Amino acid sequence: MALSRHVRDLWPLLLTVAVCGPFVSPARGSEPAAPPNAEAGLVVPAAPADASAEDLVTFAEGLLPPPRQPRSQEELFRYVTEASRAQISVADKVLAQAKEGDALYVKAATLKLESLAMLGQLTDEDTATQLAAFATTLAKGPVKPLAMKARRMLLLVEARQLFAAEKLGDVVPLVKKTAALLAADPNDRQTVAMAMQLVGALEQVPDASAAAVEAMTSFGAVFGTSDDEEIRQLAAGFEGKLRLLSLPGKPMEIKGELLDGKAFENDRFAGKVVLVDFWATWCGPCVAEIPNLLEQYEKYHDKGFEVVGISLDENKADVEKFVADNAIPWPVIFAGKGWQDPVAQFYGITGIPQLVLIGRDGNVVSLDVRGQKLAERLAELFQDAG
Repeated sequence: MALSRHVRDLWPLLLTVAVCGPFVSPARGSEPAAPPNAEAGLVVPAAPADASAEDLVTFAEGLLPPPRQPRSQEELFRYVTEASRAQISVADKVLAQAKEGDALYVKAATLKLESLAMLGQLTDEDTATQLAAFATTLAKGPVKPLAMKARRMLLLVEARQLFAAEKLGDVVPLVKKTAALLAADPNDRQTVAMAMQLVGALEQVPDASAAAVEAMTSFGAVFGTSDDEEIRQLAAGFEGKLRLLSLPGKPMEIKGELLDGKAFENDRFAGKVVLVDFWATWCGPCVAEIPNLLEQYEKYHDKGFEVVGISLDENKADVEKFVADNAIPWPVIFAGKGWQDPVAQFYGITGIPQLVLIGRDGNVVSLDVRGQKLAERLAELFQDAG
């Protein structure tokens, strides 16, 4: 889904700080005056004297990104910090004279909102209280786009604080607030982008699987009501991910054609511990995981451990060569459709390697068994084996 520009609009306060990305692109709007010379470093110019409110806003908007590539991380942080302060100062001057609701007011309020968020991330200054107070005021205001932006900012602040403090037990209320904001306008792509960021963050935290399920269930229900076809497609994608996340304690459906052209038969692994590996030859982390899988296969295969690979490659020759070169002993399902592989689509696989461990009873044991975790779980499952 082409939501990248809407994600970019939220970059001041996404769940992680990524200052080296958005800042180095060409400056938007009117560029600030260039520094006297490159050796002097990036300098935030003074606001033009006797400028109109419109010109002040244009000047402030042009301060970020910087006019040129910074020489160091320290220089970047210093410049952005000073520029954010300058933007807030300009915004306050304009807001003091602008009429609430007009275009200039909206521009200045947006500038202050984003600058407060950025300053709060880059310094130790106590801007969180200022940001929360200002965003709360805007959220109650009459300008709907500005109110929505402020509400998103409040949720992003809350999300960043929860993840930073690892208070994942408090994430479900945040999910409910986000779902309510989505419901206010299911066609708002910026809110959708924020919701997707939250889902992505939750998926990366093993202990947050319940919150991830809650998020996809709640958000998917709202996405399905959107007039935007691309947003509705996100709801369909969540269906697969929910199947994956709800697998523990349930059987997994695996079918497809093996590299030799024969159909994969589930019955051959009945009563055994099985590891399903979604992977690809072009995936560095997948390839890095192979030695671990081979080691565990060698250790436990005679005791009833099997592996099934599901390749998300498109070129069969690449897979066959990799299997031969690395002496892969387990069967590999190959459809040649990349990410559109039927099994991967059914389970909403969007990141690999994805390992799924199935117990002897045919039910999934765990979705989180990469690296040392696989050895630990297999030791538990085979502790009674001779």
